[in-house]
Amino acid sequence: MAPICAPVRVGSGHPGFLLTAFLGYDWIGSFRNFMPRGIIVGQKIEKDVQRFRKIVRGKIKSNLSKYISRGEMIGKKGNDLVSIPMPQINLPQFRYGQKGSGGVGVGDGQPGQPLSQPQDGDGDPQAGDQPGGHILEVEMSLEELADILGEELALPRIEPKGKKNVVTEKERYSSIRSVGPESLRHFKRTYKEALKRQISSGTYNPTRPLVVPEREDKRYRSWKEFPRPEAVACVIYMMDVSGSMTDEQKEIVRIESFWIDTWIKAHYKGVDRVYIIHDASAQEVDEHTFYHTRESGGTKISSAYELCNRIIDTRYRPNDWNLYAFHFSDGDNWGDDVPKCLELLAQQLLPKLNLFGYGQVESPYGSGEFLEHISELLKDHKNVVVSRVPDREAILDSIKQFLSTGR
Repeated sequence: MAPICAPVRVGSGHPGFLLTAFLGYDWIGSFRNFMPRGIIVGQKIEKDVQRFRKIVRGKIKSNLSKYISRGEMIGKKGNDLVSIPMPQINLPQFRYGQKGSGGVGVGDGQPGQPLSQPQDGDGDPQAGDQPGGHILEVEMSLEELADILGEELALPRIEPKGKKNVVTEKERYSSIRSVGPESLRHFKRTYKEALKRQISSGTYNPTRPLVVPEREDKRYRSWKEFPRPEAVACVIYMMDVSGSMTDEQKEIVRIESFWIDTWIKAHYKGVDRVYIIHDASAQEVDEHTFYHTRESGGTKISSAYELCNRIIDTRYRPNDWNLYAFHFSDGDNWGDDVPKCLELLAQQLLPKLNLFGYGQVESPYGSGEFLEHISELLKDHKNVVVSRVPDREAILDSIKQFLSTGR
């Protein structure tokens, strides 16, 4: 059947409620499946978009270790979205080339011969006049990233402890009903119902496609109630900035902290962050100072634990907050300070914390002995996790060790 171009009236006779559009109609199967081509095209586009997002999601999962170790996501972080470079997905396009230039694809090729055109002459590469490949960037929400992280690492959902796990009902418009206020009327669903009714009753005239919904055709957006935890959390990051910690070690801490944040934020309504740096003494700083302080001084880890405990007692009561503490160090500590650290943890901090994670980033200058001492707490305290992070490639395994408890 040839396409029909005509004004379409949609509504219940309301004055001025006239939608003029050019609609092409196709026969799909039978009279009952007689649908506007515009709707069909929209459905195809939506399917393509969903298929593309599945491809992107699969690429991110398969290369998650690479993205984590390079920190590419962190540098492109916005308020709610993260821009991710995807060099593995190139937009297909045709380009004009030089005829008879040789190489694989033009004439015979040799095993191992590269697909790209070779440079003329020897020596350093010269500037060219041909366009190069471009990296496609896609945007994903932090919530989607948290889902991908959880799927790839098989992480359990975090269960907030005690009475802080207060559950409220969150309303979300995710369904359609036949009754409701006019302000929530679903235009497309109402139109489709009216069109189906007129076709099935034989009152639809293809030469004058006037669609007027009746009361029984109207469809309205509706909501469902979903349980939503109202619990809040505080994440306390502590880092050794003594002379044995280098910029590379701090970058490892920065990357791992971003992913810990991403996972914890997916389970709480609100998340506060506290940053503590220490050498022989400790101080609370902002996020920028935490990652950019230059190394100096000796190491006294107990100073960080004492400050962490004071902050919790004064600002974050354990009865009201889910508390997480992560300490990153190269394991080099003043020998006489070790018993004090273990006592502070066992008697003061651990009873208040959902989780305490100690990550030891290896340094060419540190002794690394503190990990052995803190591992003594594992037998009696289930909320203690220790992890060794020798380089960036170990970040993913370290995150899994920290978050696999589901606390």
